[in-house]
Amino acid sequence: MQIGPYQLKNRLIVAPMAGVTDRPFRMLCKKLGAGMAVSEMITANKALWTTQKTLRRADHSGEVEPIVVQIAGGDPAMLAEAARLNVGQGAQIIDINMGCPAKKVCNVAAGSALLRDLDNVGRILEAVVAAVDVPVTLKTRTGWCRETKTALTVARMAEDAGIAALALHGRTREDMYRGEAEYDTIRAVKQAIAIPLIANGDIDSPQKARQVLDYTGADAIMIGRAAQGRPWIFREIQHYLDTGALLPPPRVDEIRELMLGHLDELYAFYGEYSGCRIARKHIAWYTRGLAGSNAFRQAMYRLESTAEQRLAVADYFRRLGDETERLTYVYDDNDEMGHEQ
Repeated sequence: MQIGPYQLKNRLIVAPMAGVTDRPFRMLCKKLGAGMAVSEMITANKALWTTQKTLRRADHSGEVEPIVVQIAGGDPAMLAEAARLNVGQGAQIIDINMGCPAKKVCNVAAGSALLRDLDNVGRILEAVVAAVDVPVTLKTRTGWCRETKTALTVARMAEDAGIAALALHGRTREDMYRGEAEYDTIRAVKQAIAIPLIANGDIDSPQKARQVLDYTGADAIMIGRAAQGRPWIFREIQHYLDTGALLPPPRVDEIRELMLGHLDELYAFYGEYSGCRIARKHIAWYTRGLAGSNAFRQAMYRLESTAEQRLAVADYFRRLGDETERLTYVYDDNDEMGHEQ
């Protein structure tokens, strides 16, 4: 899989997710087998560029190349300026967000709301590609609603504008994350364009990854929600694609050390107060479906310091490891999950 001058090590890409794909998570996923990871979206609104949130999202210190930054907005000139700013700060690939279905994004005519105005889509694509000398990619959906699917039109516009690769989520904005992703549209788009196509949506296992790649003909796959609390899914998928065999579940002691390392990175990145609170959702995802996890989480949510939180996690996984050598999921808590942009 190649995007511009960047040859990726494989066909597995981490989807951009607000509040999830920060630098610690991206680096962890790359360590565990992802070939590329896309940042949380950075707004094109210049007034917000100096906020702590935006500055943190633009922090790529020590991250494995390529550095991919997603920008979001609805004005071509503002998006072009945002692209130039982020390239100046180290971005090696710029990704345009035309896929996020969140109301707060769509209400300002950004994300998937752009699919209602294809003329503006064209202006944005041309402006951003012309603004920078690095590859520009696009993440989008099959359309605004089921009655009006625009994926083929947008894909051809993207190719004509010089977009280097296209990521397509197999749902419309109207679908949000409900129901099942459909891959017929992704397959049709792949057949209609020459630029690399990345399939996205509901890829949650090695077998599903193989199925989607074979059916759509996509050049790569993008994984979002399935990597939350399970970043080792990338090595599992790659092993299956290479050998046709499934890896055994991870050892509890390995996940304990991996998770504690992730927590340490979050604490260092966000500081004591925010680090403790942001870590809670990751801990919930890591422990979802494990024995005794519901009671553990309820107690963990009440902890107010990173030291207490880290100790509680270490103790929970130590006790879990006393009962079973490898991770064993016993039920589905239906914990809330973050969504791809």
